[in-house]
Amino acid sequence: MSVSVLRTADAWYAVTPSGAARIDTTATTTAQLLADRPALAAAVASPRTVAVASLRLVSPVTVPCRVVAQMTNYASHAADAGLNPATVPLTFFRKASGSISGPYDDVVRPAHVRLLDYEVEIGLVIGRELPVGTPVTPENWTDHVAGLVVANDVSARDVQLPKTQFYESKSYPTFTPVGPALVLLDADELKRLTDLRLRLRVDGELRQDMTAADMIYRPAEALAALSRFQRLDPGDLVLTGTPVGTALSAPPRPVRMIASLLPTATRWKLFFRGQERNPRYLRNGAVVQAGIATDDGAIDLGTQRTVVRHAR
Repeated sequence: MSVSVLRTADAWYAVTPSGAARIDTTATTTAQLLADRPALAAAVASPRTVAVASLRLVSPVTVPCRVVAQMTNYASHAADAGLNPATVPLTFFRKASGSISGPYDDVVRPAHVRLLDYEVEIGLVIGRELPVGTPVTPENWTDHVAGLVVANDVSARDVQLPKTQFYESKSYPTFTPVGPALVLLDADELKRLTDLRLRLRVDGELRQDMTAADMIYRPAEALAALSRFQRLDPGDLVLTGTPVGTALSAPPRPVRMIASLLPTATRWKLFFRGQERNPRYLRNGAVVQAGIATDDGAIDLGTQRTVVRHAR
């Protein structure tokens, strides 16, 4: 049975039918909280609660931690980028954990960034250490995942694209809003991951709406690939990709063919000139709401609400 864990600046809470019960724990990190199962169980059974709305929530994933992300992992997103989903390889990039922020914190656009994009993603929170060489299979991957979170992989496209620089373009402070809850799930619930629907709205307009069944590589495959070279520990975060609907979209094929004949500098200049006219990029004051849940409501990771602010 799922348990939603919330975090404030000074405490952890478990969501119960009557509200949020404070967890009596000395844990200061997500890893420590996951290890303190007796305290968590006691909180779930506690009659003493406060209203969830009264809590000022921060990210339930604490830092420092590893943040590993899958690249182009939804068939709809791959096709929108002009790629053949059947030939997209399983690849990863890293984000700085300093990019993690709370589910209601402002997203701050650095002054030099012009093209700020959004990507709602399911985040896997590791619950058991995964040393390099650990065999991961479709049957046992759930042993290593404690639960799931909503994440937004905010991206500075004008930094990412010309330099193919994923690390910088996705690692500025506030570029990974996480939460509101860390939803702890059992193995059977985790196996419903592909039933989860990812939705993202900007100023009320629905931009992304797709279930995780659209994934090209599912968690078992991703964790198996990572375990060949990357150790993961409790509290680490693995982002699993985003569906179609981001601001960035590939130009039509004829335009791409013509552009390929131009010098690189000219091509990028024309591309960014066109992108700056794209109204889907995040502007100052834009309200971004990202939520993930199954259509039947049995699993609900919650909805985050962030406002874009331009750095001064």
